[in-house]
Amino acid sequence: MVPELGHFALIIALVIAIVLGTVPIVGAARGNAILMSVAKPAGQGFFVFMAMAYACLAWSFLADDFSVLNVASNSNSSLPMAYKFAASWGSHEGSLLLWTLMLSCWTLAVTAFSKHLPDDMVARVLGVMGLVGVGFLLFMLLTSNPFDRILPGAADGRDLNPLLQDPGMVIHPPMLYMGYVGFSVAFAFAIAALLGGRMDAAWARWSRPWTTVAWIFLTLGIAIGSWWAYYELGWGGWWFWDPVENASFLPWLVGTALIHSLAVTEKRGSFKSWTVLLAIAAFSLSLLGTFLVRSGVLTSVHAFATDPRRGVFILALLVIVIGSSLALFAWRAPKVGLGGSFGLLSKESLLLTNNVLLSVAAGSVLLGTLYPLFLDALGLGKISVGPPYFDSVFVPLMVPILFLMAVGPITRWKNQELRPLVRRLSAVLAAAVVLGVAAPFLADKLTPMMVLSMSLAFWVFLATAFGIVDRVRAANGKPGAIPMSYWGMQLAHAGVGVFVVGVAMVNGSQTTADLKMKVGDTANVAGFDYRFDGINEIDGPNYIAARGTLTVTKDGEPVTTLHPEKRIYRVQQMPMTEAAIDTHITHDLYVSLGEAVDQDTWIVRIFHKPFVVWIWGGCGLMALGGLLAAMDRRYRKLAARDAAAQSNAPTQAGGTASLRPAPGSQGA
Repeated sequence: MVPELGHFALIIALVIAIVLGTVPIVGAARGNAILMSVAKPAGQGFFVFMAMAYACLAWSFLADDFSVLNVASNSNSSLPMAYKFAASWGSHEGSLLLWTLMLSCWTLAVTAFSKHLPDDMVARVLGVMGLVGVGFLLFMLLTSNPFDRILPGAADGRDLNPLLQDPGMVIHPPMLYMGYVGFSVAFAFAIAALLGGRMDAAWARWSRPWTTVAWIFLTLGIAIGSWWAYYELGWGGWWFWDPVENASFLPWLVGTALIHSLAVTEKRGSFKSWTVLLAIAAFSLSLLGTFLVRSGVLTSVHAFATDPRRGVFILALLVIVIGSSLALFAWRAPKVGLGGSFGLLSKESLLLTNNVLLSVAAGSVLLGTLYPLFLDALGLGKISVGPPYFDSVFVPLMVPILFLMAVGPITRWKNQELRPLVRRLSAVLAAAVVLGVAAPFLADKLTPMMVLSMSLAFWVFLATAFGIVDRVRAANGKPGAIPMSYWGMQLAHAGVGVFVVGVAMVNGSQTTADLKMKVGDTANVAGFDYRFDGINEIDGPNYIAARGTLTVTKDGEPVTTLHPEKRIYRVQQMPMTEAAIDTHITHDLYVSLGEAVDQDTWIVRIFHKPFVVWIWGGCGLMALGGLLAAMDRRYRKLAARDAAAQSNAPTQAGGTASLRPAPGSQGA
C-alpha cells in the first residue's frame, strides 16, 4: 500500500496547493488578515505531503517493489543501495517529483524565514509558489504518475541507466533542481511586487538573498554536472554545449544579471523594470529547460522523456506562466517609474551594460539551442549547432563582461569622472597585460586567444586586489567594518578569474594521444611516460569490467598508477568507459580505455590537461562568494526595519502607491 499512500499524498498536496494559490492572494487583495494567515500553514502542509510522497517513492525503490512501473523500469535487485535511492529521480516521473519536492522545500523556507516581511507580501509570494505547484502536480497526476502499478509485478527491474550509476549523479540533480526551482522564489517576489505595487528598495532587499541562494545551488549543480561529464563519459571534455547543458546555463546567465540588477534596485531605486523582467525570464528559462529535457524534443545523455503528450502539457504551462507574467507587467509597467538618474560613466551604467551583455549572451545560447529544433519541427531539415557556433558568438561577449567586472566595483554610484578612474587602473591594466603575455610562455603555447584570456584573468585578479585594498583603507584599516556582501562579491569575481585561467590553459595547451598499446609498451605524453601493464577482469556488483593498469613515471621517477576500466552492465548489456584520473593543482593525467584490438592490444586515450581543476575551483569560489553575500546580516536588519515601516505606512486603494521609489532610495 505504500505506493498508494504516495499517490494519495500527491492528491492531498494538489488540494493544498490550490488553496495556497488562491486564498492568500484573495486575502491580500481584500486586505483580509484571516485569509492571508492561511498562507504559512498551507505552505508547510504542501511540504509535508510532498515529502511523504517522495518518501513513499524512495521506499518503493529501496524495497525493490517491481510492481511499481517506475521501479521496474529504472532499478534492479542487484543495484547498489545508494544508486537505488538515486534511481528515484533517475526517471522522468521521479525527476518531476523531485522538482516539485524542491518547490515545496523553498515554500517551507519562505514560511520559516519571512517573519520580518509584511503579511500581504508573504501571502502573495506563497500564493504564486502555490500556483506553480498546482501546475506541476497536475502534470504529474495526469501524465506522469510515479506510482503507476503493473500487475502482476515484474520479476526484476530493467536497471538504472549505467550513465547515472555514479556518485556525481547522486549529488548533481538535487543541486541543479534546487537552483532551477529556487528562481521560483525570485519570480514569486516579482509577481507579488507587481500585484501589490511594492517595487521599491525594500522589495529588492527581500528578494536579493533568495535569488543569491538559488544562484549558488545552480552554480554548484552546473559545476558538478560538468565534472561528472569530464570523468564519466571518457572523452576528456568538461563542456560540449549539449542542449541540456545549455538548458541549465541559460537561467544561470539571466540569474547572474538578476543579482546585479537587484543590487541597483536596492541601492538606487533604479532598474525596477529590468529586475522584474529578469526574474520572470530566469524562472521561465528554468521551465523551458524542463520542457526541453522532458518533452522528447532532445536526444541527449541527460534527457529523460520521449512522450509528446507530456511536452504539450509543459509547453502549455510555459505559455501560461510567461504570458500571464508579461501581461501583468504590461499592466503595471506605466506605474513603475524610472528611479534615480545616473551619468554615462557610473556604477549604474556599467551594471546596465552587464545586464545587456548577459542577456544577449543568453539569447545567443538560446538561439543556438532552439534553432535546430524549429527547423526540424517545420520540416526544413536537420542541422547541428555545436561548439564552433557557441565559441564564436558567446566568447566575444564575455570579453567586455570580464573587463567591466574589474571596473564596476571601484566605480562610483551616480557619476564617475573618467580621468581619476583611468589614473587608478592604468598601472593595473599594464601589469595584467604583461602577465597575460608571460603566462602562455610558461605553457609553451603562445596564441592570441591564450594571451587575451590570461590578460583578462590577471586583470580581474589585480583589479579585485586593488579594490579590496582601497576599500580597507576607506574603512580605516578595519576589514570587519566592511559588509559581508562586499567580500562575497569580490570572491565571486576572483572565482570567475580562476575559471578563465582553467579554461584558457586546458583549451590552449592540453595534449592528447590516441594510441594502440600492447602489454609492455611505453608512450611519452607531455613529458610523462605511460607503460601499459595489461588488463585484468574484475567482477562488480552489477557489471563486469576489463581493468587496465598503466604505470606513470617522469624522468625515471614513479608518479602514479592508473586503472581505467571498460565496463559491461549485466542487465542492459551497455558498455561504459570509466576514466582514470590523477589530479594535481597544475594538471590532470587522464587515461581512458577504448576497444580491444586483440587479446594483448588495446586502444588507449591519454590526456595531459593543465589547470583543468581550476575550472571547478573557480565555480566553487563563485558559489562561496554567493554564500558570503547571502549571509550578510544587513539584509535581516534592514528587512525588519522595512517591515516596520511598511506596516506603519498608509496605503492607497489598489496598493499602487509604493510603485514610486521609496524615500531615500535615490542616494543609498
